[in-house]
Amino acid sequence: MKPPAWHLSELTVGQLSARSGVPVSALHFYERQHLITSRRTPGNQRRYPREALRRVAFIQIAQRVGIPLAEIRECFATLPDNRVPNRKDWERLSTLWRAQLDQRIHYLTQLRDKFADCVGCGCLSIDRCVLVNKDDKLGESGIGPRRLLRPVRDDST
Repeated sequence: MKPPAWHLSELTVGQLSARSGVPVSALHFYERQHLITSRRTPGNQRRYPREALRRVAFIQIAQRVGIPLAEIRECFATLPDNRVPNRKDWERLSTLWRAQLDQRIHYLTQLRDKFADCVGCGCLSIDRCVLVNKDDKLGESGIGPRRLLRPVRDDST
């Protein structure tokens, strides 16, 4: 299917799917989850506002970094109803997740760099321990992988 003309103000579900790369079934799911909206034509066909492309792109990117659909829906609820969201609206949404994304980056870096040598010292009798948790001293500070679960410090404040 050829992509929709840039000047169309509304898209069919097929056009939205073709342009976004998201299957029609996923678009219907997003609609049921109140992430995107459509109107119905007299023939009961869905028509999506062109700005649905931005919402779908935002959903795809947010999901790729592990943000749950419920959080995406909460963010979308803050967008204006009376106009198409502009660049400032989208920038505001991205800044809402900055601290959360920084924390995820920190945890992913820890996982990448330290997991092979230590499971964050809930020491599971690994034959070598580069972090040394003699007598399970870290167990006194709580359950689970203590070194990996340390809170991320925000040095910007």
